[in-house]
Amino acid sequence: MTADPRTPTRTLLPVASARQTWTTLGAQFRDRPGLSTAAATVLVAAATGGLVAPWVLGRLVDDVIADAPVSRIAGRVAVIAAAAVLTGLLTALGAALASRLGETVLARLRERVLDRALHLPSATLERAGTGDLLARVGDDVAVVTNVIAVSGPAFVGALLSVVLTVFGLVALDWRLGLAGLVAAPAYALALRWYLRRSMPYYARERVATGERTQAMAGALRGAATVRAYRTEDAHVAAIAERSGLARDLSLEIFNLHTRFGLRINRSEFLGLAAVLVAGFFLVRDDLVTVGAATTAALYFHRLFNPIGLLLLESDSVLQAGASLARLVGVASLPDTAPPAAAGPATAPAGPRGPAALDVTVRRHHYDDGPLVLADVELRLAPGERVALVGASGAGKSTLAGIAAGIIAPTDGSVRLDGVPLTGAGEAVSRRDVALVSQEVHVFAGPLAADLRLAAPDATDAELLDALERVGATAWLSALPDGLATPVGEGGHRLTAAQAQQVALARLVLTAPAVAVLDEATAEAGSAGARDLDRAALAATRGRTTLIVAHRLSQAVTADRIVVLDHGRIVEQGTHDELLAADGRYGHLWRSWRVPV
Repeated sequence: MTADPRTPTRTLLPVASARQTWTTLGAQFRDRPGLSTAAATVLVAAATGGLVAPWVLGRLVDDVIADAPVSRIAGRVAVIAAAAVLTGLLTALGAALASRLGETVLARLRERVLDRALHLPSATLERAGTGDLLARVGDDVAVVTNVIAVSGPAFVGALLSVVLTVFGLVALDWRLGLAGLVAAPAYALALRWYLRRSMPYYARERVATGERTQAMAGALRGAATVRAYRTEDAHVAAIAERSGLARDLSLEIFNLHTRFGLRINRSEFLGLAAVLVAGFFLVRDDLVTVGAATTAALYFHRLFNPIGLLLLESDSVLQAGASLARLVGVASLPDTAPPAAAGPATAPAGPRGPAALDVTVRRHHYDDGPLVLADVELRLAPGERVALVGASGAGKSTLAGIAAGIIAPTDGSVRLDGVPLTGAGEAVSRRDVALVSQEVHVFAGPLAADLRLAAPDATDAELLDALERVGATAWLSALPDGLATPVGEGGHRLTAAQAQQVALARLVLTAPAVAVLDEATAEAGSAGARDLDRAALAATRGRTTLIVAHRLSQAVTADRIVVLDHGRIVEQGTHDELLAADGRYGHLWRSWRVPV
């Protein structure tokens, strides 16, 4: 598939190998031995029960030829009826148990995928694109779920039926079994023809689906910008192009599937004809009875549906396999979540007052990219307010992410009151360091629930106090239901400045020892800039604070200003000291043209 020259090259999330996928599934089944054993036992019993009716029917034919009494014939008919009822019940129970097992395994896998997705480094997610991840947790999960709930139990039952029926055919008479095997090469060739042509299409189809989701998500997320620059037609064209590619791949697969069905019918004809011809000669020479030949023909005819289902449903199974490999690829990513704090359960959660923060970055780069930070030694004293300033691309946001524990430095460390912020045996709670970025999210639901994400046990009074502290009481009083007002998608739409105030209120409720603000007031615009700066100052009062200053007015109020240039600290001091030095900061200040 040719890459779109208009879009940057993306590094998709990993896809598991077949071995990794089966290993992961096997581990999930072993974790549920009772349900796995019950499902397997019932499915085998159901497949075995399906062999009873053809075998008894063959004996019935021999009884009729031998002019057996009516009572024996009636007994044979009763056995056939009982076997049919019992097999139907076992089949239904086996399908229910298999579906329950499959849904349980998929639920655990889905939870693991979501856990890994939520802990993905932001740089990894940006390189992959949100479309790839959304396609996996959306389309791929839907494909696997459909197979597990609908096709999976039938597929497993059909596989068992084929194996046991072939065994029964050979046990009946090896010559009749050998005749039936004439169809095996034809089936194998048909399947080989189909797999060689279809498997690449399925992998490409899943990627194309992710590309389509990426195009749609990007256009919808930036709808306002798209309209502002009148690029609707370009985005619609990009979506149409990716949708057309996915459609064309689906049509190619359908064409292959139809031609595959013709090859299956040809194989069925060859096999049944061979069994009937062999049965004729064996009966003629008195080597088998008419009933045995009848049973053999019925056994082979009974293979039509399960073999057809196995081969035709391979379409769905192959899609599910490709989707499952993509899910396992994400689920198998290393766990980047910080380990639980070591020590007894009664140990303190960590410092709740202002704490000292020491950041050492000898070097940092993303993957094989250029050096972003080098030789950075930054110490924040307890309660100190430090502003990071510098030109775009100087490394400010990267340093802020490292200080907050969101980004692991390539070579360096972060310590809170001398204790490593990350690593084995950490004794620092992640709630002791909080990051508020420029891009905040308001979750759909009541405003109170959105705030309680930071403090689940907070009372309404505490929520109101946090909002008052960040200056949000004016717009809060205008909400129709106050804290109970639905906000976010489908609810009351908050402005960018109001959303930042909600994020700052969460910061107040979290009560961290260290607050990191990565241009957290940049979305306010000139009108609300001063109000939002005051809100940030109030939210971080009494805490050790590191600010990535979008406006240099934020740096004026800091206890110390640290100037970054090309990933290195080139100056630091107070606002007045740096102006007097007339260095890099002085140049930035004059360019910004803000009166003292």
